[in-house]
Amino acid sequence: MIQRFTAATLFVADQDEAKDFYVNKLGFEVRMDQSMGSFRWLTVGPKAQPDFQIILMKLAGEGHMSAENAAALRELIQRGISAAGIFETADIQKTYEELKARGVEFVSPPEKKFYGWEAVFKDPTGNWFSLGERKPGA
Repeated sequence: MIQRFTAATLFVADQDEAKDFYVNKLGFEVRMDQSMGSFRWLTVGPKAQPDFQIILMKLAGEGHMSAENAAALRELIQRGISAAGIFETADIQKTYEELKARGVEFVSPPEKKFYGWEAVFKDPTGNWFSLGERKPGA
């Protein structure tokens, strides 16, 4: 029986740039950073969620991904096709201001929705994320 989801893969164009973004701009911590030959296993995660890892996988034509597929995926991500997930905060306006001051590129500012508040930002590769604050009682 499956008990929980512990890691998710996020394709990035440059692992060093992604590491800098997720650690220094979003405030995540590095969980693993290990080279195995030409392959680098790099994971990060929110400090308040130690049992979850985001795998920052280099978007390259190697291993099981062809160069053609890597190029196609990179183009789709850069065009905003990839909505990678939702990050939650207790105070969206404060978090929005902090992240914006650190240079995070927001696609939309905080807006009230039926489920709470949401702002949308993207990482340097072009992966889009929602920043959400749940509606009380939700």
